[in-house]
Amino acid sequence: MENKTEIMAQIVALLTQLMENENSNSTPEMKTSAPVEMLTIKECTQAVSGLSEHTVRQLVAQKKIPYIRTGQGKRGKILISKAALLEYLKT
Repeated sequence: MENKTEIMAQIVALLTQLMENENSNSTPEMKTSAPVEMLTIKECTQAVSGLSEHTVRQLVAQKKIPYIRTGQGKRGKILISKAALLEYLKT
């Protein structure tokens, strides 16, 4: 019976230590992540003055900015992260 009690105490201590480590390793960014704003090609041109749809399509085709395509095939809508677009245009 003593052996079981000791084992249970060790398990509880390990679990407590594990939970403390997880809490100390998590950063505030992980706890509260802001939603990602995705833009269509047309919305990209409205967000950045002087940017044309053709230029945005070329950036996507050349894989210079990350994007996702909703739907299937060529009829799928291309969505681009606003943050990624602005970051690319900064450089």
